[in-house]
Amino acid sequence: MVTIKDIANKLGISVSTVSKGLNNASDISDEMRQLVLDTAIEMGYTSKKMKSQDSKKVCIFIENMGYESIEQFGYEIIVGFKLSAARRKWEVTVVPTNLNMQTEEKYDTYMLRNGYSGAFLLGFTLHDDWVKQLNKTTIPTVLLDNYIENNPHVGYVGTDSFEGIDQAVNHLCNLGHKRIAFLNGTKNSMVSEQRRQAFINSMIKYSLEPDENLIRYGYYVPDCAKDHVPEFLEHGATAIMCASDLIATGVIAELTRLGVKIPHDVSVIGFDDLPIASQLSPSLTTIRQDRRDLGKSAFLLLDGLVNGVSISKLLLRAKFIARESTGPVKK
Repeated sequence: MVTIKDIANKLGISVSTVSKGLNNASDISDEMRQLVLDTAIEMGYTSKKMKSQDSKKVCIFIENMGYESIEQFGYEIIVGFKLSAARRKWEVTVVPTNLNMQTEEKYDTYMLRNGYSGAFLLGFTLHDDWVKQLNKTTIPTVLLDNYIENNPHVGYVGTDSFEGIDQAVNHLCNLGHKRIAFLNGTKNSMVSEQRRQAFINSMIKYSLEPDENLIRYGYYVPDCAKDHVPEFLEHGATAIMCASDLIATGVIAELTRLGVKIPHDVSVIGFDDLPIASQLSPSLTTIRQDRRDLGKSAFLLLDGLVNGVSISKLLLRAKFIARESTGPVKK
């Protein structure tokens, strides 16, 4: 077990200086504080507060995702996590992050300096600085919709995109659709890649030909629809599947602007089942992922990691929700 004295001996400084560095004291230089933190992490030091079994202090880092109102994707996930944490009397802090914050300080030093025992990361991509640093972290960490290989301290929670999208393609196939388009989310995202592959697999499974002209990356926002819907229509799409409900709202708006009737001319399917899905006109057929259960599952996974149980992946089942935005192919 690494002690403060071990760190002091390695650096050739006093125990009190090490203590000041670990506790963010103001009477040592920033350079010395960073050196102490980096050395502590390198040696595998864990503070008494982080090791305490009575109560844990954990953090939810959130980036590129709305979470402050129930209509936003991250809201129910955080609620689910906090509900589970409250039962165990864990202290949870929600910290919005950005690229500047990740550039200024390493993930491990931030966690050690603030006494966090573990973290849940929402909305990050594989190209974020902190995600890249998770290959070597020893701090229990859970990622939503992202996966780090060969690190027993990091786990992944998400919804089974393959099962959900398969149900949606089967639904459209039974309605007679063959020219099915897929408008995906951000290209540099693991979940986007999963959903693209799930769509292609299911098309082949039901003897439908995936057409690259009908498969496009956008962003997880409504505005991306206007850049791709006209092209889909030009290539004969009778149905458009979307990687999120927000993308689907943009698709419905663009189809309406172009005078295309839903679902008489073109069917539309989303993914997520946000509150807005049932309020659209027509109401949106979608693939539901239970966001509150995602949050609860993230806590369950993090609790396991904190207690030395190495969990790689935890996937929830998706549920297909048929509403008014899909119908038989136009003859």
